[in-house]
Amino acid sequence: MIQINVQQTESFEGALKRFNMKVQQSGLLKILKEHAHYEKPSAKRRRRMKKSLVRI
Repeated sequence: MIQINVQQTESFEGALKRFNMKVQQSGLLKILKEHAHYEKPSAKRRRRMKKSLVRI
């Protein structure tokens, strides 16, 4: 769970910007997009193989 502490002197836009940065750094959006739709096991294996080949 991502939390940020908002100070009284901080603007809402500044707090929202910090929150968005933390969400992106944690990789939460990437995980949510992967789980948004069902992916067949064969397609999942193919994607992971392609990802591992790109790293080399």
